[in-house]
Amino acid sequence: MDYLWTPWRYRYIADASKDEGCIFCAAVAADDDVKTQIILRGVKNFVILNRYPYTTGHVMVVPYAHVADLSAADPETLAEMMRLSQRVHTTLEKIYHPQGYNLGMNLGRAAGAGVTGHLHLHVLPRWAGDANFMTVVGETRVEPEDLATTYEKLRKALA
Repeated sequence: MDYLWTPWRYRYIADASKDEGCIFCAAVAADDDVKTQIILRGVKNFVILNRYPYTTGHVMVVPYAHVADLSAADPETLAEMMRLSQRVHTTLEKIYHPQGYNLGMNLGRAAGAGVTGHLHLHVLPRWAGDANFMTVVGETRVEPEDLATTYEKLRKALA
């Protein structure tokens, strides 16, 4: 059997069972955008890097309001969410030149939501072959860029 060591993933596994409140509300409250990897703050939403990305540049657009689903979000919040997603899309195009995108929400545990109590929209740049054998067979993602570098690139470009 082959092993691929990814010790940084242990933090995710260990933290998954803890109930320490909402990760998004905690990120905003920390008021340390570099540490929490908040890339951009809007009026009603913020953009944050996904700490466990599917691809390089995987971000989430998150309302400041702690609401669980679309029906609980006000129209202005949803409109800004789309404007920020469009802005992020344009920025990802300039920096990474992806071949496609996934934008989506997982509402509820049965739909695959990792954070069930706080609405958020994933924006993922995609490339042909980014779901290679490592992801499919080894259930392991290979990221070509560390999060600190991605954060700096996106934050600078979105400033």
